[in-house]
Amino acid sequence: MAVSFYSIVVDAHDLPPLARFWCGVLDWEVLYEAEEEIVIGADNDALPGITFVPVPEAKKIKNRLHIDLAPDDRDAEVERIVGLGARRTDVGQRADVSWVVLEDPEGNEFCVLSPKNSLID
Repeated sequence: MAVSFYSIVVDAHDLPPLARFWCGVLDWEVLYEAEEEIVIGADNDALPGITFVPVPEAKKIKNRLHIDLAPDDRDAEVERIVGLGARRTDVGQRADVSWVVLEDPEGNEFCVLSPKNSLID
């Protein structure tokens, strides 16, 4: 049986601004937009994508799953992403870690790592 990673789904209160924030972070585009769903990706044929769906409840606890970003220059990307609307956050990480924890405009945590060349680097 073959399977591929298709999309990560993000619950959101205000889909359009959150989808556009992530488009700015990843240099992706909105591929599909409806009232109940927005899909973003690098292009129609590049997997995976991110799908935003509406939920009525507010986020209450730290995410159990999060996105890790691996830029060429961690500090420059952190500043760029903060300029797009992210905020630094503390999820209990030590002060000497090599990544920066941010949260998107709706409070979803994600990490900006030091440069990586492989999954085990």
